[in-house]
Amino acid sequence: MIAHNAKDSCDLGDKRNWRSRTSAHVRMGGMAFQIDAAPEFRLQCIENKIEWIDIFLLTHGHSDHVMGMDDLRRFIDLRGGEALPVYSTPEGLKRVSEVFPYAIRPKPEFKGYPAFALELMPEQLTTSAGTVSMTYLPHGRVEVMGLVFEEAETGKKLAYYTDCKRLTPKAKELAQGADVVVLDALRPMPHPTHMTLHEAIEAAEELGARETYFTHMTYMIDHARDSRRLPKGMAFAHDGLSVQV
Repeated sequence: MIAHNAKDSCDLGDKRNWRSRTSAHVRMGGMAFQIDAAPEFRLQCIENKIEWIDIFLLTHGHSDHVMGMDDLRRFIDLRGGEALPVYSTPEGLKRVSEVFPYAIRPKPEFKGYPAFALELMPEQLTTSAGTVSMTYLPHGRVEVMGLVFEEAETGKKLAYYTDCKRLTPKAKELAQGADVVVLDALRPMPHPTHMTLHEAIEAAEELGARETYFTHMTYMIDHARDSRRLPKGMAFAHDGLSVQV
């Protein structure tokens, strides 16, 4: 267990503690999948040289995951004005429709505008690159998409479980044998809708992946200080982190 004083905070002299809101970009079998669009999404794309997106996956409709979606307009331009497929939960699709009604169309209203083709995420999305399996995770009043990517050519497997209070039996089953797991680990103190760091560590130990990365941390997590206390094979994610599976 990792115990903290409530006054603990992160060292802002360490660049890894300067955290934008959570987005992730997955390249699998020649395809590019974008998970969520934080309010800082445009800057994240510039800093990480994100140049193409085939499919957008919205885990849920909370503002820290959806409010960067207008900046997907650049990727619609690159597609020649073809709407970008957006997969999500019923709650997520409803939120996108409410926030971006001008973008729900097969083509942009004007050149340079966004256009989204909304699709309900199936339990398994099959693409030429491989499969993306989905299971619902509890997150307060909403359910969040937990995502497991399995590359067709290599069989490599990535589980991405952000914004959840716990892992369901189905989520644990899907993540078995994953090479890399990403888990929500908000803070040391209990929270009603997110896993604490201790709960995330316990979940990681149960899944037993070769590498586990914790994400969605608050200022109460200091990268250097708390990394020294993590079990082997576990680490904190940080802005700009790139992992080869």
